[in-house]
Amino acid sequence: MSVSDFVHRFVPATQEGSRPTLLLLHGTGGDENDLLSLGRALDPGAALLSPRGQVLESGMPRFFRRLAMGVFDQEDLAVRTDELARFVRDAAMHYGIAADRIVAAGFSNGANIAASLLLRHPGVLRGAILLSPMVPFEPTSPVDLKGTLVFIGAGRSDAMVPAENTERLAALLGEAGADVTVHWEHGGHAITPAEVGAAREWLEKLVPNAVTR
Repeated sequence: MSVSDFVHRFVPATQEGSRPTLLLLHGTGGDENDLLSLGRALDPGAALLSPRGQVLESGMPRFFRRLAMGVFDQEDLAVRTDELARFVRDAAMHYGIAADRIVAAGFSNGANIAASLLLRHPGVLRGAILLSPMVPFEPTSPVDLKGTLVFIGAGRSDAMVPAENTERLAALLGEAGADVTVHWEHGGHAITPAEVGAAREWLEKLVPNAVTR
């Protein structure tokens, strides 16, 4: 999977130092421009790598197919996750990105494939910000995520993702050794300013001195 095989945007870091690269993964119907403002809100100086999902559902881009609402096509998810992992590795070489400072920031469908990337390809991501995610799949073999930090933002009133699903994802990642922070909002399936603020503070701890106010 060449870097050119994904339609994407790359925005170089605007500040020097130990900047993270934010891998921005949009939700259903988004594109490579959709989360650029989120990336800037999380870290104004970070490099941004934002691919467009290669699956279409009723004309709307997604990162993998689903069979019904909340029911994922597991075969396609596995293939698309492998493709995304290769894209991230290739982009790191192509753009000179520090591979140990790549942090995913995904919403909904993008958060789900980021979670799949964590579980299928440990080490590709330094960390991940998962906003309104679901459990992508249940691993059948041990996963080692020691040293990986994960922020999960979720809504208590999310009609698409029950709270117990969020809690199960946090448990799965924690059992694999990841350091997981769960931030709850009262709302539903959306990105809120409070959630972004909490994720920003979390990112400051992940990459010390990287975020300037």
